[in-house]
Amino acid sequence: MNKVNIHQAKTQFSRLVERAGSGEEIIIAKSGKPVARLVPYTPKGAVRRPGAMRGKIRIKKNFDAPLPKELLASFEGKP
Repeated sequence: MNKVNIHQAKTQFSRLVERAGSGEEIIIAKSGKPVARLVPYTPKGAVRRPGAMRGKIRIKKNFDAPLPKELLASFEGKP
């Protein structure tokens, strides 16, 4: 991790971006105090498409039916 001041960052921006792209983290400082961080870009995960699982998951008709008394009692901590 390197620390550079704003003036140096402006004059060497292309080199700093290249270094960040290769995995290095660079701190940009103003008057010796860190104000920004230049890090490598990491793309986010795949974009979700609504309906992509259509036909692959089945939910029974009684999905939201009340639980049997014995199972409900165990969830509630009753003997």
